[in-house]
Amino acid sequence: MDIKLKQLGKRYKFEWIFRGIDYEFKANTAYAVLGPNGSGKSTLLKVLSGYSTPSKGKINFLENNQPLEKDKTYLQLSYAAPYIELIEEYTLTEMLDFHQRFKQFQHKLNTESVIDLLNFSKSKHKEIKFFSSGMKQRLKLALAICSNTNFLLLDEPTTNLDAEGVAWYQSLIKKFTANRLVIVASNVEHDYEFCTEKISIIDY
Repeated sequence: MDIKLKQLGKRYKFEWIFRGIDYEFKANTAYAVLGPNGSGKSTLLKVLSGYSTPSKGKINFLENNQPLEKDKTYLQLSYAAPYIELIEEYTLTEMLDFHQRFKQFQHKLNTESVIDLLNFSKSKHKEIKFFSSGMKQRLKLALAICSNTNFLLLDEPTTNLDAEGVAWYQSLIKKFTANRLVIVASNVEHDYEFCTEKISIIDY
């Protein structure tokens, strides 16, 4: 999947967060969106994901240089961010089973193997509302990164993770992001050190 942005802009009331973005994200490439806090990194990811609508411009999703229908686009997209909520009344097992009704995991992963990957075997029947903030963030990352999608969005992925959690995230990236378009929004280097392309949001 390729994504072409044409004069993309987003504003709230009379303040432009960004505008005039002409850019092409290419398949099988990892991009880092950089900038200080409040500069618009998260807003750009929200617009790319469909979570928020642009105020100006267009986003074109392409597969083999052909336009991709919107409903098919979102089947190819997975997204992890601190502000995305989990269904906290579900147990871990129920959450993973529910997720697979909409997006399957890659590499023959299933509920049990993802629980093992998370190292959460003792929490498989625990309701998510009783998870720590770090456990919730690991689960969000696993749901997004392990999904069988071509387009992966990660916003400040190591939020609430300790050093062990950061190493776990980096290991997950190495295992499951080959041949995908990945966009990471962060100003923390260990979040995006695998990215080969970098964009400064303050340029827009």
